[in-house]
Amino acid sequence: MSVDEAVKQLSFIHKKGAAIAKEVILEAQRLAVEEHNVEYKSNLWVAESFATKGVVIKGLRRHAKVRAGVIHYRYTHYFVRLEEGPPPKYYYLPYPKSGEELLNNWLENMKKRKIPNTL
Repeated sequence: MSVDEAVKQLSFIHKKGAAIAKEVILEAQRLAVEEHNVEYKSNLWVAESFATKGVVIKGLRRHAKVRAGVIHYRYTHYFVRLEEGPPPKYYYLPYPKSGEELLNNWLENMKKRKIPNTL
């Protein structure tokens, strides 16, 4: 979807991750205009958006009677890739497949399969 539409949708989601994703998309849009010579900032669309595992820092949490528990502070890396131009019309599936279509695809795959080392 376009960057403007993504920012608009993320502004209505009241979760911590949505606010972070919105900031990252806006920063990527700004960097595209300033550093990568994109002419119009509204002519971008979100091609990819994913998170990967970051560093995990171990800490101690103090308990009663001089005992301690281990706590993990987990971090993630969030990546966004923007592309210039209008978003493609059928980037996602145009419609979900019905049960009959899924069954027909499964039957076709079953008919095409071969057992190796046989006649």
